[in-house]
Amino acid sequence: MKFLITNDDGISAPGISALATAASRFGEIVVVAPEDAHSGCGHRVTTYEPISVRADQADWWAIGGTPADCTRVGIREIASDCDWVLAGVNAGANLGVDVFMSGTVAAVREGALLGLPGIAFSHYRTREGVFDWGFAADTVGRVMERILAGKIDPGLFWNVNLPDLSAEKIGRESVQPRKLGSPCPELIDCSLGRGHLPVEFARHHGALIYQGVYQDRPRESGDDVDVCFGGNVAVTKMSIW
Repeated sequence: MKFLITNDDGISAPGISALATAASRFGEIVVVAPEDAHSGCGHRVTTYEPISVRADQADWWAIGGTPADCTRVGIREIASDCDWVLAGVNAGANLGVDVFMSGTVAAVREGALLGLPGIAFSHYRTREGVFDWGFAADTVGRVMERILAGKIDPGLFWNVNLPDLSAEKIGRESVQPRKLGSPCPELIDCSLGRGHLPVEFARHHGALIYQGVYQDRPRESGDDVDVCFGGNVAVTKMSIW
């Protein structure tokens, strides 16, 4: 099995190294990732400008384009024999309506449009929390093991969000910091949250600066926001059809 790996944080981001480490347990990998960060770019693609392609290291390629560009270039020009597209691990959550803005999710959605299943991985962090890339690599492996063992229908991809277990609070609910040897967070199948992100702005020298607080977003019992904020791994199956 061969995996095309990309992200929207850029080829030097620690999250893509965690993803590559985890995926290498299951088969061959090739990394085709943006030269620079493209967080929040959605499903934008480059059609009227040249797309640079640079060899970064063995089986790692840096692309002068968006995450969706990386998937296109990876499948059509670099690794046409890939079986899956994996994206992430994004530094920050992609929950609910975030999937429409996320470059990480767009990368695997583009793969599904081109006929390959995919999984987008993101790592939530509270304002006081930290990213734990070792935990991320371990959890990616658990998720992949489960998904790869199941039936894969055409047009499917998954959006997976890892919780922040380092902080004392997630949203408005208290949780205990994860201790060595404590049970791993559960992998919970769930739907996308439908509530909109807070849309608030502050004025600054005649301009507007977004002020919405991510942790204040609405959540419903059992949706991906609720699962991830509650300290578990939110696994959401999605389809392009």
